[in-house]
Amino acid sequence: MANTPGAKKAVRKIARRTEVNKARRSRVRTFLRKFEEALTKGDAGAAKAAFVEAQSELMRAVSKGVVHKNTGSRKVSRLAAQLKKLSA
Repeated sequence: MANTPGAKKAVRKIARRTEVNKARRSRVRTFLRKFEEALTKGDAGAAKAAFVEAQSELMRAVSKGVVHKNTGSRKVSRLAAQLKKLSA
């Protein structure tokens, strides 16, 4: 258990950051789900719009440190491949 004032403050900060990061991760997953739904419907226009939103949300998570840079890039790349496959 934290027993110095600095350690206690760090515990409080970590708890706050964890909540923020959970919200950000959840937001990313929501946009990914919207993209998947557009793909399953086969609607290329909606899928394209959902892809743009999901991509920007993923890259925002990368810039905030919620997701690693390579993970974000890999996910965007796979989404783009799925979108290309749909429109082909």
